[in-house]
Amino acid sequence: MKELSTSGSGLHPRGWELPQGLLQPRDLLDPASTQPATCWAAHRAWRRRSGALLPHWKLGGAQAGAAVSAVERTVVPMEKTTVLITGCSSGIGLGLAVRLAADDSRRFKVFATMRDLAKGEQLLERLGGRCPDTLELLQLDVTDPHSLAAAVRCMQGQHPDVLVCNAGVGLMAPLEMCSEQAMRAVFEVNVFGTARTIQAFLPAMKHRRSGRILVSSSVGGLQGVPFNAVYCASKFALEGLCESLAIVLRPFNIHMTLVECGPVHTAFMDNARRADPEGHELRALDAETQQLYRRYLQHCAQLFLDAAQEVDEVLQVFLEAIAAPRPPLRCITARLPAPLARLRPGGPDGADYVRAMHDFVFGPGEAAEEQP
Repeated sequence: MKELSTSGSGLHPRGWELPQGLLQPRDLLDPASTQPATCWAAHRAWRRRSGALLPHWKLGGAQAGAAVSAVERTVVPMEKTTVLITGCSSGIGLGLAVRLAADDSRRFKVFATMRDLAKGEQLLERLGGRCPDTLELLQLDVTDPHSLAAAVRCMQGQHPDVLVCNAGVGLMAPLEMCSEQAMRAVFEVNVFGTARTIQAFLPAMKHRRSGRILVSSSVGGLQGVPFNAVYCASKFALEGLCESLAIVLRPFNIHMTLVECGPVHTAFMDNARRADPEGHELRALDAETQQLYRRYLQHCAQLFLDAAQEVDEVLQVFLEAIAAPRPPLRCITARLPAPLARLRPGGPDGADYVRAMHDFVFGPGEAAEEQP
């Protein structure tokens, strides 16, 4: 979708095309601004003012101008934005599906997908035990191409304006304990499952020259985390995939956004595969690694008590990325721990980050003496 001409259109002077929907307080932007709302702090400030109706993404030229000029006269229902979300059985995916499907202005048609449809009961309970016409539940296992093809068929020719790739799995253990099968399973969901899902819907977005792709990533895709080597490797791969794709999608007006979460109060950690600290497999490792792993689990427990975000905080970042006229490639939802926020994981040679992360988790003075 090309940028709109400002000549006679009544649009913002920079010709932004803004997301579709009815006038909502959370959607207000400042029409006098000359900067895009990619800074969330400014975006929130603009919401507190009166502003212009967010026109439909798909309106062009005079149509969009007419929509804006009609703000003072009336609020007219517009075509729904179609959103497909993977991994909706719990946590962020479930919460996002509920928020969009329950939107008072009925701006969204949500296809909430999950591997096991029996788990959809929790989603329906959050919506008062019913399935509104703004929501459809679909079975989708991102690791199964046949399941993905069936989900596409069930959409009956509808194509998502917004694709949210949220399905993911975790694996926490010393690397020596991670079987090849377990490692492949993590990559199959987190990397190949995401790529497979994007492949299914990208051609239609390119044809329309419009679309948004949001991917649930992690700060573990930016920085290595102890005893999460395989999980972090999958998220590093996901970051590279999406960043590379974002460059190619720019001429098609398709926006890619990685939402990088830290600790969040969801069932993700409960569902993640992890080594039992008292299990016989761990006891087969050297005593020092066993001690470090147990200390890391204690660190995680304390970190969740002190710093974990609520799901609603993370959902707000997703909603803002959906609504922003020019969403950023990366949104980090959590504030990184102080010793890590000041370091770039890759520079200058990575040694400072490794030392800082080690000291943050295990305390200073635990590393072996450096060799000359």
